[in-house]
Amino acid sequence: MFPLLMNFPAWLKPEIIPGLPVRWYGLMYIVAFAVAWFLYRRQVRERNFPIKEEELSSLFFWGILALVLGARLMAALVYSGDMYYREPWRIFWPFVNGNFVGLLGMSYHGGVIGALLAVIIYSVKHRFDCREIGDMACASIPLGYTAGRLGNFINGELYGRVTAGPLGMIFPGAEALPLSEGWVRDMAEKTGMTGLGPAGFVNLPRHPSQLYEALFEGVVLWLVIWALRNKKPFKGFLMGIYLIGYGFIRFIIEYFREPDADLGYRIELVKTGIPPALFTSPWNFSTGQLFCFAMIAGGLIWLFVASRLPAAAPVIFYPPTDIAAEKAAAAEEAKKEDRKNRRKMRKKLG
Repeated sequence: MFPLLMNFPAWLKPEIIPGLPVRWYGLMYIVAFAVAWFLYRRQVRERNFPIKEEELSSLFFWGILALVLGARLMAALVYSGDMYYREPWRIFWPFVNGNFVGLLGMSYHGGVIGALLAVIIYSVKHRFDCREIGDMACASIPLGYTAGRLGNFINGELYGRVTAGPLGMIFPGAEALPLSEGWVRDMAEKTGMTGLGPAGFVNLPRHPSQLYEALFEGVVLWLVIWALRNKKPFKGFLMGIYLIGYGFIRFIIEYFREPDADLGYRIELVKTGIPPALFTSPWNFSTGQLFCFAMIAGGLIWLFVASRLPAAAPVIFYPPTDIAAEKAAAAEEAKKEDRKNRRKMRKKLG
């Protein structure tokens, strides 16, 4: 009996219906896109932004497609070793040994790059200001991101480092650690796991880092950006704030999240000999932290550039557009065409 431990909820399963290839993680992606769509559409309406419904739908379609492609490509090429370099066709192949497993692994940073490219290309093609399109996207995405991290939690993946704190949770899929290591025995004793002996392995409690990310990178960041959406000093401001805010929060949370086992630390300034499963030094950085540092730097540079671009002054609310009038005119034109066709038909008949 270990009174200080929380076990991962046994009733929480990755599959929505056991035996069927429908998982909560995939559903959470749909929820995330739906939340982002709702918030984006609300901004368009409250600002009278001059974009038609079909244009907005097209923007989301290409944005989501680019996001998924970017997320999958970076996950495969950066986080999955050299397997996909040898067999690149497997990057988007959802079967393993004849079993449907979906797309194994998505990289948030790759998704950001893909979505950003989609926004730029779409804006140029349809003659929108990418700064405004991007600002509205950055005020919509974080809350949807929360759903994605909840999906990771339900899957029992991307768990955090070992902890003896009150928030520690035992994840069934976490790597069991050898009791022959002194630090493993020490952590086991701190969490009340006594009488385990010097041999064998133990599954120690971990930080539920997925929930930390869902809260801070999702809800908290969204609240900040949503509050600033109509108070921005210049176009593109929210894009910079999002890059900096997410990069900073994720950088800190990465100290609680275990780095990928096959990658470990990308930069290890303090060598302790202890695996990355236990936090030992703030001067050892994971792959995710390096990407976050790039996000922060990119956000700062963008704020400097965006504030000096032509027509940088924010247009918070547009005057009522002629979209409604255009729709009415189109409907009236359709009626005229219908009446014209009816007259032609009557002439033919009689």
